[in-house]
Amino acid sequence: MSSSKGAAVRFEKVQKSYDGENLVVKDLNLDIAPGEFLTMLGPSGSGKTTCLMMLAGFEPATHGEIFLNDHPINNVPPYKRGIGMVFQNYALFPHMSVAENLAFPLQIRKLSRADQEAKVKHALEMVELGAFGNRRPAQLSGGQQQRVAVARALVFDPELVLMDEPLGALDKQLREQMQYEIKHIHENLGVSVVYVTHDQTEALTMSDRVAVFEDGVIQQLSPPDALYESPQNSFVAQFIGENNKLHGKVTKLSKGICEVVLDDGTKLKAEAVNVSAVGDKTTISLRPERVEFDDAHDHDNVVKGKILEVLYLGDHLRVVMSVAGNPEFIVKVRNRGIKRSLKEGKTYNIGWSASDCKALDFAG
Repeated sequence: MSSSKGAAVRFEKVQKSYDGENLVVKDLNLDIAPGEFLTMLGPSGSGKTTCLMMLAGFEPATHGEIFLNDHPINNVPPYKRGIGMVFQNYALFPHMSVAENLAFPLQIRKLSRADQEAKVKHALEMVELGAFGNRRPAQLSGGQQQRVAVARALVFDPELVLMDEPLGALDKQLREQMQYEIKHIHENLGVSVVYVTHDQTEALTMSDRVAVFEDGVIQQLSPPDALYESPQNSFVAQFIGENNKLHGKVTKLSKGICEVVLDDGTKLKAEAVNVSAVGDKTTISLRPERVEFDDAHDHDNVVKGKILEVLYLGDHLRVVMSVAGNPEFIVKVRNRGIKRSLKEGKTYNIGWSASDCKALDFAG
């Protein structure tokens, strides 16, 4: 997250306060590469949308500098930044046709009528709405309106597009479809995209990198797979995907592996990610799909667990267990006919490897 020349976007020691006392963004240093799809992910109030609004020019930075293609833009008004913007509520002009909505940013830039028509036609074809140019926004579905909003943000060939919760108003199936469409448009055009969402699935599906925000600070900046597989702290582990938490204390630490005694006395081996010394309190993070029902005792960690509930979800089973003092321990099991052998109320051995078990900072 250090500054470097050549970044499409660079935040240097950026802070934001609305009341002069409390910082909602704290010393943000972030580089976004040309052509990168970077998602700012986090819960409400974490600072992600404020960062986007400062980049767009709708909010001033309290401290620090924002650069676009190595040029400082803190004092550049929004309309001169040349940034495309897609909002959750589409922000289309209802009295204009689809084509007129797309032509508007081109008119502002004083392009010729012929250039406007050519760019509008190309943009509509890009989002597969070539036959909808004469319709009004009210005559379109929500998904079609969102396509128009994306096309309008891209029609003047910006180098950077900002998207603020653009799929939040769509139903689940359409939202998933639009995720893939936006990602494919990005791949085809090579434009830089900064995307804000609180939806972890969107972030993991669409992004080159994800910046996880909490309390005005980036907790982790990683590609989606690293974010899920190797969380660096307990907040990220809990916020990204489903996660089993087990609390304990480090009793041995050697070569990146630690031994942990849990609160109920159970002993485990785990990858030492965010602990530094024997005696540290830690929260163990373990993904449900990495746990297996263990009869051969061939895992680094084998413990007993009592099944409380077995939920059938088609391609997998979600097994709720009581394990090492955690009554909400989840195991995800591929559906291979195992359901018949898993009985509620019975106790089983379950196991997992030390490398799948992350010893993180303590989160009580």
